[in-house]
Amino acid sequence: MHQWLGTTTQEMLDMAGVTTGQNLLDIAAGAGEQSITAAKMVGPGGRVLATDISANILEYAKQMAAEAGMHNIETAVMDGENLELEDETFDVVISRVGLIYFPDQQKALTEMLRVLKPGGKIAAIVYSVPEKNTFFSTPVAIIRKHAKLPPPLPGQPGPFSLSQKGVIEKAFATAGFKKVKSTLVNAPLICESAKQCLQFEKESFGALHQMMSGLSESEKVAVWNEIETALGEFETANGFEGPCEILVAVGEKG
Repeated sequence: MHQWLGTTTQEMLDMAGVTTGQNLLDIAAGAGEQSITAAKMVGPGGRVLATDISANILEYAKQMAAEAGMHNIETAVMDGENLELEDETFDVVISRVGLIYFPDQQKALTEMLRVLKPGGKIAAIVYSVPEKNTFFSTPVAIIRKHAKLPPPLPGQPGPFSLSQKGVIEKAFATAGFKKVKSTLVNAPLICESAKQCLQFEKESFGALHQMMSGLSESEKVAVWNEIETALGEFETANGFEGPCEILVAVGEKG
């Protein structure tokens, strides 16, 4: 994850003005690799609270923090749409590839605004358009075909729900954030092979498994095989390079 999204994560934290001594909230933190990066930036005098709806994944975050020797990270099982936190308690709120999956993105953004101090910043990483992210959109399209799933409706949560031009900026502004801006970052997924990429996607992208939930086990095997074959398009003499473009957006609480 660090090899793939490390540079983009640093861009997000820099755009959010993360610095020593701050109180930072990480929403949908997952295994918390980006939480550790943030904790190093806020330093011993700062604090990072990593939240996620999954208690199991936060156990990995705790383990990673301990292995990294970081003592300024706390974890809490929490729904990003209903933050059990006091008003105006954080300097920065971040979310890396999490906001796209919230059923009610506006509710989540409104909650993030509520817990920010005046002048505090929100920063989020989301995928740009599907055609710029074929390492992921290709498997999604193959699964959608076999599972006979209709195209996603506008505003429906999913990997590309905030990908279109101006959508995330409008979402931030609607929630009440000011000085909204965004930037695109090229972030190819580098692996040894298409097989390794497939394994990474199986282990990291729960959305793919959810989309396949209606298929039989034999059908799932066939679909994974088809995906691996399709991903072979991105293999070169130097290994696998999956096209990926990330959108980083920031806003400020007035």
